[in-house]
Amino acid sequence: MNRFFLYLLTILAALGFTLALIYLVMHPPMGDLVSLAGLLAVTGLVSGGVGWVSHRMGWWRRLPSLAQGLALSYLLAAGLTLVNVWVTARLMFINEHDFVLATMLLLFASSISVSFGYFISTSVTQALRDLMKGAEKLSEGDFTTRVPVQGEDEVAHLTRSFNEMAARLEQAREAERTLDEARRNLVAWASHDLRTPLASLRAMLDALAEGVVDDPETVARYLQQSQQETNRMSTLIDDLFELAQIDAGGLELQREAASLSDLISDTLGAFAARAVMRNLALTGEVAPDVDPLWMAPGKISRVFRNLIENAIRHTPAGGAIHVRAGVENGSVVVSVADSGIGISSEDLPHVFDRFYRGEKSRSREGYVSGGAGLGLAIAKGIIEAHGGRIWVESAVGRGTVMRFSLPKSPAIS
Repeated sequence: MNRFFLYLLTILAALGFTLALIYLVMHPPMGDLVSLAGLLAVTGLVSGGVGWVSHRMGWWRRLPSLAQGLALSYLLAAGLTLVNVWVTARLMFINEHDFVLATMLLLFASSISVSFGYFISTSVTQALRDLMKGAEKLSEGDFTTRVPVQGEDEVAHLTRSFNEMAARLEQAREAERTLDEARRNLVAWASHDLRTPLASLRAMLDALAEGVVDDPETVARYLQQSQQETNRMSTLIDDLFELAQIDAGGLELQREAASLSDLISDTLGAFAARAVMRNLALTGEVAPDVDPLWMAPGKISRVFRNLIENAIRHTPAGGAIHVRAGVENGSVVVSVADSGIGISSEDLPHVFDRFYRGEKSRSREGYVSGGAGLGLAIAKGIIEAHGGRIWVESAVGRGTVMRFSLPKSPAIS
């Protein structure tokens, strides 16, 4: 509703209520009641006009303090009340003694009202000052600032919104710092991982080009090693590209109702020869209620390859790797357990970090091949893109279990 009409209705309601109360309490003659109604209507409309003009002028906005504006508003309201009563009393011809006494009492009551109103308004203005100071700190980059919330009024709701905004900005700043650090580390680590194979590749190619190596057996070995280094760099670049897609939120998931048991079986078959060469027992177990699963088969297959590759890399000869999939609490939970030496508690929080290799706990036995340290980071990104989560359970000397869960859609369960 338009504020002007609401203001006018309030004045008319006050006039009607006053006249009704006078009629019920004093029972005046109808002529006196009509005269009083006209008098109150004139003074009320004049007072309302003064209030509306003050509102349109917006003079309180020119004051340096909201508290001052509220105090002057209270003074204006008290003054209008005093004038209304004074004019009405004069026109009703009450005796001088009663008129002076009523005037003094009105002055006293108006002073008390203004003092009370100003005292109450200071609590509102203080909350706004606190909010203003918080906003200034926020503009200076202090995203940890918070403003105390008092009450349940509009200012309190505004303060809560401010605190929530500050918290989100703090989280965004922290995420930005983490991302910047990750990018710097990514450039440094990628440069290191590319520099080593490139140097080796260049040395072998130079030796072949300059005729330093000419016996067929050595030439064949150099060519084979060059091919291996090239494949390694190609894999690293592919991994970096996939990580960039994950970071940008551009990982495309072409989901379908597919068989997880087939994926596990195919992956185990692909690694069977390597397991035999490393003298490892590679087994799998899939619960019958796992299939079908709503997923992107190619991406989940990548997760399996990364996890099993990681397990083979860190399990000594004579060890075992077991893959298991089952349904728990409406989700499919997959585990890849190995009998390696495990991960130390210091390294455990970092296993999904990019370029993590766990040198402290998983390379000292001499059976670790030099992976780029991106496989688990990629697996984490793929699983989280599916709405799942991935975690690790490990202890030194007790092996490692990599687990991940995926939501099993009710529509295909």
